[in-house]
Amino acid sequence: MRDLGVGFRHLLNGQRWVAQHGRQYGFGLLPGLITLVLYALALIALALWGTDAVSWATPFADDWSSPWQGAFRGFLTVVLFALGLLLAVLTFTAATLLIGQPFYESLSERTDADVSPDGSAPSSGRPMWRELWISARDSLRVLVRACVWGVLLFALGFLPVVGQTVVPVIGFFVTGFFLTEELTSVALQRRDVDLRARLALLRSRKTLAWGFGVPLGLAFLVPVVAVFLMPGAVAGATLLARDLLGEPLAGERPESDRPVIARPRPAPDKANS
Repeated sequence: MRDLGVGFRHLLNGQRWVAQHGRQYGFGLLPGLITLVLYALALIALALWGTDAVSWATPFADDWSSPWQGAFRGFLTVVLFALGLLLAVLTFTAATLLIGQPFYESLSERTDADVSPDGSAPSSGRPMWRELWISARDSLRVLVRACVWGVLLFALGFLPVVGQTVVPVIGFFVTGFFLTEELTSVALQRRDVDLRARLALLRSRKTLAWGFGVPLGLAFLVPVVAVFLMPGAVAGATLLARDLLGEPLAGERPESDRPVIARPRPAPDKANS
């Protein structure tokens, strides 16, 4: 349980770091603003034309009498919008990271160099187009996993009592875990830690991931808040990535009561084989 507090502290320290580096914070806001506008337009379009889409998809209900036709299609419209909103929450971070890859890569490197004892930051040495491809590929893989969980939890939400109490709590923990994975991927990808190894690292310290990701996921339910917290979340995730790998911070020593985790070896890149 101690890791819950450690994860939350990394989140706060990340926000504190960007507050002290105003220029990095300003650049880090741009990708979130762009993503927010795109998602808002998509949700507005879904709200305006969702009923027409449902009517087109359910021609068998054209001859149903009132009020059954309206109730059935109204229910499906609400479900469609709820799924769209859930998908927006699950993918907002991944889309923002993909759009803002150059911005967040620079921010993460600056954070690494600032907190590193020797003032250096790891670098993969790969060209930007390669980094973007790996980021998009891994984000898609994470999205598939998150969507499977999302559909399962959405279905369980119809269970009496449990669906309105236990299931939403589980949903926040699932969202927090995947949110942490997406954010730490910026720093861990530069260290050549592939997706499978990243997931293994986070599963080995799930409470650390939850302490960071769950409160952030709750804050991200308000898209405008997500935009302003995103730069600090990237900086905090960089600190968390260093913690996962046992890398010390400037002025600190690794804690003796916590083993240093060896850095996983990256899997062979099939594209280059």
